[in-house]
This record gives sequence, structure tokens and C-alpha cells, in this order.
Amino acid sequence: MIVLGIDPGTANTGYGVVKGEGLGLVSLVECGVIRTRPRDPLSARLSEIYEGVAELLARHRPDAMSVEDVFYAKNVRTTVVLGHARGVVLLAGEQARVTIHEIPPAEIKKAVVGTGAATKEQVQFMLTRLLRLKSVPQPSDAADGVAAALACLMAARAPSLSTPRPRAAHR
Repeated sequence: MIVLGIDPGTANTGYGVVKGEGLGLVSLVECGVIRTRPRDPLSARLSEIYEGVAELLARHRPDAMSVEDVFYAKNVRTTVVLGHARGVVLLAGEQARVTIHEIPPAEIKKAVVGTGAATKEQVQFMLTRLLRLKSVPQPSDAADGVAAALACLMAARAPSLSTPRPRAAHR
């Protein structure tokens, strides 16, 4: 099973592609960041994110996509803008007809580390252990995308962790 994990953001959208193989083996296929230019209008930045995710979906043909669910920032504007980024990511997944899992940050941490209150450093440490990596995926947004993919893969093995969003009927 191949999973594309996404950590949405308008400046940096982190992603990770993880492959689950027999006997519980998992491996990192690719990770990175879709960067947008801060001075560009929001609509242009969203277009870049959409195109980047669509290209990843076309190249890797994942069985599922895991998107970090909304967290509520203290700044309402930050939460709203993050929602825009999530929207274009979800649209790209829907148009690629891939199963989409929306997983809250605490559930991702719980799946990877064992506790929803884990720190970013603890998540990164466990990524290196679980995926047998020599170093933590960089930058941290990429590591967050890898964690989202890994959490989805683990949920597929323990279905109570995550349920996919129901797909709308296409006419």
C-alpha cells in the first residue's frame, strides 16, 4: 500500500510518500515541501499547491492520501488560510479519485509515538526509527507529511485509528 501524506500550509505544504510492504515493513519513498512565494496573491499560492499535489498523485499513484486535519490556531486568520490550503489539497485528491483520510494532529502523533501530546522532536525521532532512516526528513514540514502518511498506513492495519471520509457519488 502506498500512502501520500500531506501537511497543508500556504507557505510550505509538506508531503511524504510511504510504502507498506509485507510483514509490517514500511519504507519512505519520497518527501519534501511544496513552497510558494510569500508575495504572491493567495489564489496563485493555492494554485501552486494544487498543481504540486496533483503532480505527486499522478507520479506515485497512491492507494490513499492522508491529510492533517484542521487545528485551531489562536489567530483566526491563520486557521482560515490553512483551510484554503487544505481545500485545494482535498480537491486534488478527490479529482485523482484516491481514498482520503483526514487525521487530526493528535491522532497522527498518537499513531507514530503512542501519545497525542508528543512533541515535534519525539515524532521526528520515531520516524527515523520506524522507517529506519539515518536522519530526520527535512524540513520539518516534510517530516509532518511523512508522519501523516505513516499514521494512515498504521491505521490501515488498525482500522479504529482512522476512517476515510465518505466519497460523494459522482454523476
